[in-house]
Amino acid sequence: MWYHIPMSRLEQYLRDYLDYLEIERNRSVKTIENYERYLRAFFDFSAARVPGDITDDEVRNFRKHLARRDLSKVTQSLYIIALRNFLKYLRKRDVASLAPEKLELPKIEKRQIDVVDERDLARLLAAEYDEGLRGLRDRAIIEIFFSTGMRLSEVQSLDRNVDFGRGEMTVRGKGRKLRVVFLSDRAQDAIRVYLKARGDLEDALFVGIDRAGRIIGRISVRGIQRIVDRQARRAGIAAAIHPHQLRHSFATDLLVNGADLRSVQELLGHANITTTQIYTHLTNRQLKEVHEAFHARKVPKKS
Repeated sequence: MWYHIPMSRLEQYLRDYLDYLEIERNRSVKTIENYERYLRAFFDFSAARVPGDITDDEVRNFRKHLARRDLSKVTQSLYIIALRNFLKYLRKRDVASLAPEKLELPKIEKRQIDVVDERDLARLLAAEYDEGLRGLRDRAIIEIFFSTGMRLSEVQSLDRNVDFGRGEMTVRGKGRKLRVVFLSDRAQDAIRVYLKARGDLEDALFVGIDRAGRIIGRISVRGIQRIVDRQARRAGIAAAIHPHQLRHSFATDLLVNGADLRSVQELLGHANITTTQIYTHLTNRQLKEVHEAFHARKVPKKS
């Protein structure tokens, strides 16, 4: 005989919360999957069965458990962020549980920004490409990274909806949010020449090409990474270059040349300006170097 096992109150609230993330907060499928994984890790570890069972002691023991798993501080913080946001949701629904503000995040070092040297960028853009459609595609990919600062996943998911008249494209970024990115003349020319050479009906802007030269659908994320790596080696750049470094370089270049933080936030598609502020540490250092080179040396030293 089969017996019905009733769903715990905590499990029901979790399901409701995941629905809330999808429907009301418009979070991506990947984000929702991550939240579920982090929260279930806490539920599996703790003895909590109803929201009121989530206590300081339960959370403290869970944090010890995470630390003993030798996880990085960043990874540990992801679990606590998920739990804290879940508690905020419970408070919003007037469900009695632990106050979310009692959960402090682990202290982590400031994120280091790895940008591509300006001279290396110039060499990358001037590097030779393969002949034919493959080379035209690769050039268009490099130019669009340099022109827009898009994420790797955003470039990979682009369709052929380029507005050449306005020099812009609509991109669906994190959280399924739409934003407009702007194409330089170089990027537009590269994309236009590449699309003119295409003889297929694929919706994807960037396609995979097999060894025989046949188009095999949308290019993979790994395929784009290999293109950036190959072009960097052709340019004689010793250090490995990842597409995200081109995004960092795009943002840093804007800020160094006077763009305001809010505008850079919009161009990058950051939901929170604190994410964009990570670049100010780098630009402040560059400004300090400028100050020392062109001003500080002119100030007479005290005798």
